[in-house]
Amino acid sequence: MTNVLELRGITKRFPGVLANDKIDITLREGKILALLGENGAGKTTLMNILYGLYKPDEGQILVRGKEVTIHSPNDAIERGIGMVHQHFMLVPVMTVTENVMLGVEPTKNGIFLDKEKVAKRIREISDQYGLAVDPTAYIKDLPVGIQQRVEIIKVLYRQANILILDEPTAVLTPQEVDGLFQILQTLIDKGKSIIFITHKLKEVMHAADDITVLRLGRVVGSIDPKDATPEILATMMVGRDVNLVVNKKAAQVKEVALEVKDLFVRDERQNLTVNGVSFEVRKGEVLGVAGVQGNGQTELVYALTGLLPLDSGQITLLGEAIKHTTPRNILERGVAHIPEDRQRHGLILSFPIHDNMMLCTYYKPPFARGVSLQAKKIFSNAEELVKQYDVRTPNIYVNAGTLSGGNQQKVIVAREFSRPIQLLIASQPTRGLDVGSIEYIHSRIIQKRDEGTGVLLVSSELDEILALSDRIAVMYKGQIMDILDASKVNKEYLGLLMAGVHPTNTATKN
Repeated sequence: MTNVLELRGITKRFPGVLANDKIDITLREGKILALLGENGAGKTTLMNILYGLYKPDEGQILVRGKEVTIHSPNDAIERGIGMVHQHFMLVPVMTVTENVMLGVEPTKNGIFLDKEKVAKRIREISDQYGLAVDPTAYIKDLPVGIQQRVEIIKVLYRQANILILDEPTAVLTPQEVDGLFQILQTLIDKGKSIIFITHKLKEVMHAADDITVLRLGRVVGSIDPKDATPEILATMMVGRDVNLVVNKKAAQVKEVALEVKDLFVRDERQNLTVNGVSFEVRKGEVLGVAGVQGNGQTELVYALTGLLPLDSGQITLLGEAIKHTTPRNILERGVAHIPEDRQRHGLILSFPIHDNMMLCTYYKPPFARGVSLQAKKIFSNAEELVKQYDVRTPNIYVNAGTLSGGNQQKVIVAREFSRPIQLLIASQPTRGLDVGSIEYIHSRIIQKRDEGTGVLLVSSELDEILALSDRIAVMYKGQIMDILDASKVNKEYLGLLMAGVHPTNTATKN
């Protein structure tokens, strides 16, 4: 079988970091290659090299056996390589046609944009690959799953034969994931070749023809999906045995830690994004909030942590009603917050790690005595937490902005978990983490629950919601569709609720 793409000896160095170390990868024509690796393994760097965003220090790229040089994404596109990014590159106020034609605008008579020609081609591509996309629809009106199909159409419109999909299922409902896999199979049947980057081990085994695993910038092995198990893949990724099952006993539920009644919240653009939400979180339980991202979860958490004002409604925190307060005041009441946007709300990127490790309590003993900071206490605290939470850094004195995304997340989790708390609000707590770190964070969340902490878990990872939650609230367009016993619900039922469908036959829950 023809190798449509080969990477030979690819090496990429950054100051103090060997990101890719003599990497060899082969993509067979008409096949799906899954690229696995923990955070910092070098997957993104490697794909950025292939797509022309980075230049390798050493190595060769061969397309159909011929060595090529790729200086830019335009070079990659000319060689039939297209990339569908995890965060879609779409303009919401434009139509599908306008988004697809951006950068390659055909004209009539050299003057007028020929949208009809593009729309016709989109319909042809949509029919050919079973994408079912309306060229006249506006992006802002489309579900996330259809927006992803528009991204796929964009690369097919540019005649890509090699598709790179970066975490393609990260924001999809279970039903949308099934639809994506059907599309991938159609693409393969039509002769396309795909590199599929994901951290979801079961999806790799379901979709891939070949699996290559990276660790610490090197290829540690390749395996046939038929011979793989999630446990084998996790061990290859991390270099040790990983427990993929969250072991937890029955929740010992106590008094209410957080009560929300008829809450309305507007986002920064004054759009109503939380629309009459009510729920409670008790100490000793995990309430998971499931939903496709963008359905009000972000604004809900912002309101609960003092980052957005309430439009109306009531929040009762540890028995005390709060409405107009500050994030510091909320934290001082015993609330820990793992924010969704770690760089904006979780860290000061220009500060060293040791300062970020005590941002919430820098003005209190043991880190401060009056107006004087206690350097030894600050440094020893950071050293201990870096070791305990496996933060991969040269030392505690480098700026947080120099860390990889996953290690930035570990700094936040270490800081929040290391102080006495009664309520944990965790938004996307394992985003960007490898399976080993996910295992550790999950175990610590359950440990906090068992110690009597109330936990509000917001996650777009349905497996995470199902593994950790005692009860599950599903959000859709700013409203709670239902609150369910986590032990009595399945993915399919949750997926329907996440898509705004409320089945009347409750027997489908089980």
